[in-house]
Amino acid sequence: MLGEGSFLHLLAFIERHGPDAITRRVAHLALQDETRHVAFGMAHLQHQVAVQPELRDRLRRAIERRHDALVDTAGLNRDVLDALVVLAAGAWDAAAIAQGFAAVEALQADMDAGRRRRLVRLGFSPADAAALSALHTRNFM
Repeated sequence: MLGEGSFLHLLAFIERHGPDAITRRVAHLALQDETRHVAFGMAHLQHQVAVQPELRDRLRRAIERRHDALVDTAGLNRDVLDALVVLAAGAWDAAAIAQGFAAVEALQADMDAGRRRRLVRLGFSPADAAALSALHTRNFM
């Protein structure tokens, strides 16, 4: 759910900054579909955590194991960063690139906030949610 939730933010970003109407529309439709997946998944996990609170510890360990397995991919891939900056910039001049970079920084902050919110909804403390959210991989998942 953390990856799918981050993907919602990425799709919204593409919808907002897409270079043409078709790209923006496809991103919008995919965003609608993924939103349903995340809502269902979160509802399912919330129910399961309510029924078996020890599931939270298993989820934590799964997040940590995944991070450990993908530690070499931690952070945002430079090629993805560059592509998103150019997409959000919409032009090649320095001012546009700076705006594009700021938009990508805001995207990353939004993704982090979303991951934290979902983890808190599952009963993690805000501090634990922040620590687990920081374990995202280069592809935002």
